[in-house]
Amino acid sequence: MALRSQHPLLRPSHASGRTRTRHPAWRLAWLSGLCLLAAGCGTVGQPSASTPSSHGGPVHPAVQRAQAEVAQQLQHADASDFADAQRGFIAAPSGQVRNEAGQVIWDHDAFAFQKAEAAPDSVNPSLWRQARLNNQTGLFQVREGIWQLRGFDLSNITLIQGKTGWIVVDTGTSRETAAAALAFARQHLGAQQVSAVVYTHSHVDHFGGVLGVISAEEAQARKVPIVAPAGFMEEATSENVLMGTAMARRAMYMYGSRLPANATGVVDNGLGKAVPFGRVGILPPTLLVHKPSEEHVIDGVRFVFFNVPGSEAPSEFTFALPDLKAYCGAELMGHTLHNLYTLRGAKVRDATRWAGYLNEALTQVQGSEVVFTQHHWPVWGAERIRGFIEHQRDAYQFIHDQTVRGMNAGLTAPEIAETLKMPTALQRDFAVHGYYGTVRHNVKAVYQFYLGWYDANPANLDALPPVEAAKGYVALAGGADALRATAQKAYDAGDFRWAAELLKHAVYADAKDTASRELLARCFEQLGYLAESAPWRNVYLSGALELRDGPPAQAQSRVLFADLLQHTPIERFLEAMAASLNAEKAGDGKLTIKMVFSDLKQAYVLRVANGVLRHEAIEPGTAVADADATLTVTHPFFIRMVTGQAGAMALLTSKETSIDGSRLALGRFFGLLDKPTGVFPIVTR
Repeated sequence: MALRSQHPLLRPSHASGRTRTRHPAWRLAWLSGLCLLAAGCGTVGQPSASTPSSHGGPVHPAVQRAQAEVAQQLQHADASDFADAQRGFIAAPSGQVRNEAGQVIWDHDAFAFQKAEAAPDSVNPSLWRQARLNNQTGLFQVREGIWQLRGFDLSNITLIQGKTGWIVVDTGTSRETAAAALAFARQHLGAQQVSAVVYTHSHVDHFGGVLGVISAEEAQARKVPIVAPAGFMEEATSENVLMGTAMARRAMYMYGSRLPANATGVVDNGLGKAVPFGRVGILPPTLLVHKPSEEHVIDGVRFVFFNVPGSEAPSEFTFALPDLKAYCGAELMGHTLHNLYTLRGAKVRDATRWAGYLNEALTQVQGSEVVFTQHHWPVWGAERIRGFIEHQRDAYQFIHDQTVRGMNAGLTAPEIAETLKMPTALQRDFAVHGYYGTVRHNVKAVYQFYLGWYDANPANLDALPPVEAAKGYVALAGGADALRATAQKAYDAGDFRWAAELLKHAVYADAKDTASRELLARCFEQLGYLAESAPWRNVYLSGALELRDGPPAQAQSRVLFADLLQHTPIERFLEAMAASLNAEKAGDGKLTIKMVFSDLKQAYVLRVANGVLRHEAIEPGTAVADADATLTVTHPFFIRMVTGQAGAMALLTSKETSIDGSRLALGRFFGLLDKPTGVFPIVTR
């Protein structure tokens, strides 16, 4: 069924909680410099303390007509996905999961409003279908010896029966939701111990909840195998550290974390319902899979692992369970077109590489009676499995090849994205619809992968920045009132993209233009209502919210990531520190700081010169003749500092720290480091 193509269409991150009184300014700058290092180390957010003041405007008649057309096309849609999503159902959870402070981490009943089959006018009917499928939550038996916990997190937790207990495949995002999921499984399947943990890849929603599955102490005492693909720890601990603040802020839009769960807010995230906002941890692997294909017996179960690095994640594998006649597709495949570029921001992914791995999977699944993935629901039967994987493969290859063809014909990324349509067979397959990734932004990812940001037009080589360009456009239009009047006509006619393009300039030119802000918010709402992609919907509706209520008041708490940060190499923090150096403040000055981690037996020389901060590993006992100061800390204290749990006074008085040399120089050094708030505006400047 040729459904209508995409209409262009988690909470604040970081509060320091530090006292700012009774301490000299240099100490505060010093502490702030240290605390920024962990900023935004992840893509999950923290619920806002306040409720949005306004959302959910009326649905435009043009949107109602468009939704009706999509609904008509869906009338004869294959219902097999609903049968598959419900197959093997054992029990469903209800109620809320809370953290130790009593805050709600997850609400099993938040999406109860999606029981009706017919979509409300404010939701694309195709996205509503996906949302209802993802709302089939609970404990399911995939086949004898394999179960899945779905709807406890954005991702699935899979249990495989071993000789002595459960082999847990992926552990969700947070400790709290993972613990709740395991408790639910034990309630219905019996109290079994965890005999092994398998991480399919390096994204936080697949490992962050591990400490809710098994404690570090128990894993070490029982020598529980922790299995992961090669490069896992490096990728898992480094992703988002350098660009964490910007990514976390953008992720608030992508996952709609400031939006309410209702028909005019968040309805789904494409891969699953939502992202939980709890504690994130990690256990280092005890077994890394390095070869393209590698067989291991884990607690009596034979696994054949297939490394697929650089596909959906930099470090990822799939695996076959030959004796159980099952195959885990990890996140290489699923019931949505995935991202070649993720809207929160990341390096683009290689479409041909991804398609190549899927082609290899067609051989790897031979003999399997079921394919299960770490999002969504399984696929049963050899013929259906083959069609499922072939369509995934061909979707990525089609987007790649046809984008390159357009590039070689001289078309720009927006031109290709506007016209490229999937072949009929792929349009009819819901598993490659744009519920998460989309054809439009994946086309632009392929363009970026090969040709970058420059479209070869000289006018775009050194284009004006947004505010300057906006002021020129507003003046050209005859002023904000005239521009807004034209935008209103476009809005009334249902041309929301053009209206938004005009109003973007009005708001950039004058952030206090409340009339333009409100009309732009209404445009974003209509585009969000139209969107088949859940992230596109979330982005548009988050933009509308911010135009009315402003940016979030505070950002994500770094304390949530303490269990993960303790496994992050010190070099990652130092790289983030270098990227936060304010070159204007540094000027032509020079500073040299020696930093010693007494318990790790590691030391570094940090040198500021030419507006650049560089670090060099040295032996702790090495004398640094030109050092202005030496800071010695323990690793646990350092983590407490970067997560805001240890303040300036503790730094000065703790037995875990010492300072030699000039304290003023050390304070001056940390004063050169910017501390981004993580709540910068997006739709205004």
